[in-house]
Amino acid sequence: MSQSAAAAAHDARDATALPHLDFAGTTPYEDYVQADVLTHLQRTLSDDPGEMVFLVTTQVMELWFTVIVHEWETATGALREDRVPVAIDALKRSVRELEALNASWRPLGQLTPAQFNAYRSALGEGSGFQSAMYRRMEFLLGEKSASMLVPHRGAPRVHAELTAALAQPSLYDEVLRLLARRGKAVPQAVLERDLSQRYDADAGVEAVWAEIYANPDAEGELLRLGEALTDVGELVWRWRNDHLVATRRAMGAKPGTGGSAGVAWLEKRARKNVFPELWTARSHV
Repeated sequence: MSQSAAAAAHDARDATALPHLDFAGTTPYEDYVQADVLTHLQRTLSDDPGEMVFLVTTQVMELWFTVIVHEWETATGALREDRVPVAIDALKRSVRELEALNASWRPLGQLTPAQFNAYRSALGEGSGFQSAMYRRMEFLLGEKSASMLVPHRGAPRVHAELTAALAQPSLYDEVLRLLARRGKAVPQAVLERDLSQRYDADAGVEAVWAEIYANPDAEGELLRLGEALTDVGELVWRWRNDHLVATRRAMGAKPGTGGSAGVAWLEKRARKNVFPELWTARSHV
């Protein structure tokens, strides 16, 4: 074969190896992912280059909130239908997603006060506490408060969704209902509590978890559920602590944006565990 023929054959092989590149409109990838929409949502309000990092990182956090809410709602529905393996799978996926969410603090965690102050004024009264999707996460964890609906009164759809979420059973509520259906002595007062109120630890629930953990052979499925919830709870605690550390580094003890107490509020939140009896029950096994 001549050198020119060999080159032509090589080019032909390369052409057949190429993916389909010619589309009449946008690419199927763009149609599905909407990347052009995502990458044009960044409207910075200052000239500081750090603001772009802050803005994109915050938007990424919102996307992770959305995925995690989806997983926890999947788990909540599965528990309601006694499909515990489906719930555990969703919780395990959310653990990996929480790890990715928590890693979002890394680009922000090294900010000096001067670097943060360079664009902080662009935030105005904006604060992460105003995130509707994060609020849905908190409600699913049992961290409920009607006062947190107030910032969203001007957005009817969001306000309606949060109002509905406030009244619905949390992920942990459905866990406790499942335990009761499995014959565990979950106190009736816990099962019949006002679902719109924050969940508080109960000694009877602690005793139920202690019994489950003391009998791993007999309670395998419920033990696996408890450990999946504990993994979630640990990473939620780490999220709060990473938030606290990043805020301390960037602004010290100054008041937070949006009128929050800043570090003082975050310190209070970091001391609180979700699914509290899963932690205290271990002392009784």
